[in-house]
Amino acid sequence: MSDDGYGGGGDDYDYDGPGFNEETFDEGYDLLNNETQEGETGDGDGAGDGQTNGYEGINGISNGQDHEVANGDTQAQQEEPSASGSGLRGERQPNKVRITTPYLTKYERARVLGTRALQISMNAPVLVPLDGETDALQIAIKELSQRKIPLIIRRYLPDGSFEDWSVSELITD
Repeated sequence: MSDDGYGGGGDDYDYDGPGFNEETFDEGYDLLNNETQEGETGDGDGAGDGQTNGYEGINGISNGQDHEVANGDTQAQQEEPSASGSGLRGERQPNKVRITTPYLTKYERARVLGTRALQISMNAPVLVPLDGETDALQIAIKELSQRKIPLIIRRYLPDGSFEDWSVSELITD
């Protein structure tokens, strides 16, 4: 017995009682099921007057009207591509001015060597002449020292844009 004050410590759930069965979810249960192909509501309440939840149009906005948004721009103005060139979308920028360091960091080096060693171990073509090396990691290190690794490092910037650096462009020690 339990001393918690809520009754016995046994399993009191009625497994044979009413629950979720086929009759619980009827055709009217799925509210989205009432939508027609055009996106308008079907046989639900207020279907004939064009209102949804007591508001005119979609989300309270009538069809064909522009509306003001928080910063004062209209929807038509926001749909135009931004002229700034960088943003949260991470558009591809030509390498006009790079602001990150030209040095390969220890984290990038570890990632590049590990990725290239995995490729070599999966029978990718080796891009340097072998002098008896059989270890994939040693081959990857040799490729890095000769700047032959065909990988590109993408460095993300705080504003959401990024810079792409080829491994052959980066300075390694």
